[in-house]
Amino acid sequence: MKVEIWSDVVCPWCAVGKHRFEKALARFDHRDQVEVSYHSFELDPGAPPEQEGDLNDHLAAKYGMTRAEAEAKHRQMTAMAAEDGWDFHFDRARRGNTFDAHRLLHLAAERGVQDAVKERLFRGYFTEGEPIADPATLVRLGAEAGLDADEAREVLASDRYAEAVRADERQAQAYGITAVPFFVVDRKYGVAGAQPPEALLQVLDTAWAEAHPLQVLTPAGGDEACADGSCSV
Repeated sequence: MKVEIWSDVVCPWCAVGKHRFEKALARFDHRDQVEVSYHSFELDPGAPPEQEGDLNDHLAAKYGMTRAEAEAKHRQMTAMAAEDGWDFHFDRARRGNTFDAHRLLHLAAERGVQDAVKERLFRGYFTEGEPIADPATLVRLGAEAGLDADEAREVLASDRYAEAVRADERQAQAYGITAVPFFVVDRKYGVAGAQPPEALLQVLDTAWAEAHPLQVLTPAGGDEACADGSCSV
C-alpha cells in the first residue's frame, strides 16, 4: 500500500498530521507493507528567502485579527501540538520561502532518509527558529538527519529537483488539493487535514481490505451443509 502526503515544512498542522499518521500506522496490522512518501506543497510560493515580521503579525494580517488574537491562536496550537509530541515556539519561527527545503526532501527520498529529514526540518523551524530558506542551514539540518552534506550543498547550489517539486504541485492541483496536510492512499482515497489517528487508521484498514479481498476456498467434496465445519443460514 502507498500513502502519499502533501505538506509544507512551515505548516503547523502538517507537523501535527505527521505524528498522528505515525500513531495510526503503528497500530496498522500491515504497517510493514506500507510505503510512505512526502510530496511538495508551498503555502506561499512567492515568499522571499526571509520575511519581515513574526508569525503573530502574519496570522493577524492574513485573517484580519488583532495581534492579541493571533497570539492566543498560537498558544492554542502550541498546546494541541504538545499532545502529539511537538514543542512549538512560534515566537522563534523565521518565515521564508520553502522551495529549496522541498528540493532537499526529494534528495532525501532518493537516499532513503526522507522521513528523518522531514522531521528535522519541522523541528528546526517550529522549535529552534532555524531560517528555513537558508541553504547553509538546510545543509546542516539535512546532514543531521542522514544526508551527505556535500551532496546536499551541491543540490541546493543547482536547480536539481526543481522540476520534481513542480510536478508534485501540479499533481496536487490535479487532485484539487488546496490545503495541507493531505493524505492520498493508494491513489484512491484522499484525506484532508490532520485527522485523529483513529480516523487515519480506519482509512488504512478500508484501503487494505479493498485491495486484498478475502478469498474463500471450498475443499473438493465439501458442498454438504455443515460438512466443512461451518453451517449456512
